[in-house]
Amino acid sequence: MPAIVGVAQVVSIGSSSVFHIGDVYKIMPLSNAKTFSGAGSFNTGDGLNVYNRQSTTNTFDQDGVDQGNYFNA
Repeated sequence: MPAIVGVAQVVSIGSSSVFHIGDVYKIMPLSNAKTFSGAGSFNTGDGLNVYNRQSTTNTFDQDGVDQGNYFNA
């Protein structure tokens, strides 16, 4: 069923996001990411104390290609 939409203002949109107005059959955004982070990087909470002495993160990746988004239709 067609949609009647008024004014829409988009201030910003991310690189792997979807902005859609109206009818749609299927929306499948695809994204790949590789994250390197040190010890204690993703800790969350109130009153958190993290003690990481001489922490290093190995970012060496010997293979050229990781698993991709092939055939995700």
